[in-house]
Amino acid sequence: MTDAQLNAMNTELWQSIGTIADSEPLMKRLTRYAKKLVKEKQDPTLMSKEEFFAKIERAEKQPGKSFASVEELDKYIRSI
Repeated sequence: MTDAQLNAMNTELWQSIGTIADSEPLMKRLTRYAKKLVKEKQDPTLMSKEEFFAKIERAEKQPGKSFASVEELDKYIRSI
């Protein structure tokens, strides 16, 4: 989308909001819809605090590997 198209759309959006600004029911509907759009746009890679800690708990239950030195770790990584 070009800058001119984006500016035109932005202007149209603000004009529409201005037109319905004096109507409380329409503003409530617009606010609900805007919240819905924001939820759709949110980054799917983000997780809640609960999801984060649940993931840590699952990881702690998995078998782990430890290395005595950086060289051993480097050797292991290169072998994968």
